[in-house]
Amino acid sequence: MIDSPVFFSGIGGSGMLPLASIVRAGGARVAGSDRSLDAGRTPHKFDYLRSLGIQLFPQDGSGLQKGMTLVTSAAVEPTVPDVVRAHELGLTHLTRPQFLAQLLNDAQRSVAVGGTSGKSTVTGMIGWILQACHRQPTVMNGAVMKNFVTPSAPFASALIGDPELFVSEVDESDGSISLYHPEIAVLTNISLDHKEMDELRRLFAAFLLQARKAVLNLDDPETRALAEAVPEKLIGYGFDSPGAAFKGKDLQLLPDGVTFALHADGEQHEVRLAVPGRHNASNALAAIAATRSLGVRIEDAVAALARFEGLKRRLETVGEAGGVTVIDDFAHNPDKIAATLATLRAQPGRLLIMFQPHGYGPLTKMGEPLAESIADGMAPDDRLYLPDPVYQGGTVDKVRGSDWLAEQVRERGKRAEHIAERPTIGDALVAEARPGDRILIMGARDDTLIDFARDLVERLGVGG
Repeated sequence: MIDSPVFFSGIGGSGMLPLASIVRAGGARVAGSDRSLDAGRTPHKFDYLRSLGIQLFPQDGSGLQKGMTLVTSAAVEPTVPDVVRAHELGLTHLTRPQFLAQLLNDAQRSVAVGGTSGKSTVTGMIGWILQACHRQPTVMNGAVMKNFVTPSAPFASALIGDPELFVSEVDESDGSISLYHPEIAVLTNISLDHKEMDELRRLFAAFLLQARKAVLNLDDPETRALAEAVPEKLIGYGFDSPGAAFKGKDLQLLPDGVTFALHADGEQHEVRLAVPGRHNASNALAAIAATRSLGVRIEDAVAALARFEGLKRRLETVGEAGGVTVIDDFAHNPDKIAATLATLRAQPGRLLIMFQPHGYGPLTKMGEPLAESIADGMAPDDRLYLPDPVYQGGTVDKVRGSDWLAEQVRERGKRAEHIAERPTIGDALVAEARPGDRILIMGARDDTLIDFARDLVERLGVGG
C-alpha cells in the first residue's frame, strides 16, 4: 500500500506509464509530468492517464508539493525542474527501478523477467497464463499486451490484480536489476546491448543469486554459463539442451505462428502459438516453466498460450493495402534484429526496411554487430532505409550516425540508404513498394513509429 502521493516525472515513458497505473489503481494519489506532454506529442497517451484520475503538469516543478514522493525515469536528468523542486521541498526521490523493486519485493509471490531480448513477451505470456487460470496477477510490462487491451484501456502495459502476485519485466540497462529479490527470476538470454559483456554477466549473476528459483534459457551460451552458479535453484528450458527440464522438440515455423512438442514432468504436450518465430517458441518455454513454479498445471498453461495475442510493436502487422503488408517491430539491438529478420525471411516477399537507430550512443557501442546483424538478415533484393537516430536533447557524441551505418551495411553487400528525414523515407517506401512486398518499421524509444507505420498503410491504400 502506497501511503504518500506519488509524482512521476517522465510519466509517459514505457516503464513509467504502467507503474503509475498500478499505483493509482491501488488507491494512491498520482500526478506526473513529461516532456512529450509539453511538446504536444502522443496526446492520446496523456488523455488515457487523465482518464485514470492522474493529474498532469508541465515539467517545470509546478506539480510538486510537500509530502509527495518523486519517481523519475532514466530520461529525467538532475537538472530537470521537477527534480530541483523536489530537492528544495526535501521530498523522497526514487528512480523508477527503486520504486518498482519495492512493489515487487514486498509481494508474497513474484516473478521478475530479465534478459537482453524477449523479456516483454515472456512477461506478457506469464501474465496471460496466470490471468487465464484465474490467478489475478498484477503485471508490470514495458509493452502493451494485446490480450488486455480494451476501449477503456488502450495502453494495457499494466494489468491490475492482486498486489501479492507480482510479475514484472526488469531492466539491466542502468544496473538496477540487482535491486530485485523475486521468488522466480527468469533469464532469457545475454548479449551486447546497453553494457559491456563482463558487466552484464556480473549483473545477471547477482540477479539470479537473489532469487529463490532461476528459470534459465539453456540454449543461450551466456545464460547457460550462469546456470553453474545456481544449480540448486535451476529450472532450465530450451530446444537444444539435453539438461533442460522443459524441453521443446519438433519445432514447426508456420506463417501465422509456431508449433512444437513440450517434454516436461515426464509428459508430452503439443504447443501451438499464434505469434511467429523460433524466439517466441523459446519465450513460451520460459513462461510455461515460470508459471509451473507458481503451481499452474502445464496443460493449462499450454491451453492459455494458444490464445496469446502478442504485444504491440512486436512483429505487429499494422495493416495491408495494395498487396503490401506493413509490420511494426521494437527490434533495436543485434539479437532482436536478427530474430525479427529471421522470422520474416522464413516467409516469401521482399522486405523494405526502415530502421531508426535508438540513439547515437548505441551506434558507437554496438555499431559493427548491428550492421552485421542487419546485413546477414537481409536478402539480396531487400532494401534498407535509415533516418537519423533518435535524439531527444542533451549532450551526445555524434561521431557515428545513420550515414555510417548505411555504409557499413553496403560494405557487407546489401542495399542501404541514409535519408535523414523520416517523411522522405515514407515517400520512398510508398513509391518503391509492389504487391507481395512487406514494409518493416524497426526501432525503439520513439512512440511515433507506430503512427508512421499506420500512415504508410493509409497512403498505400489510396495508391500513394
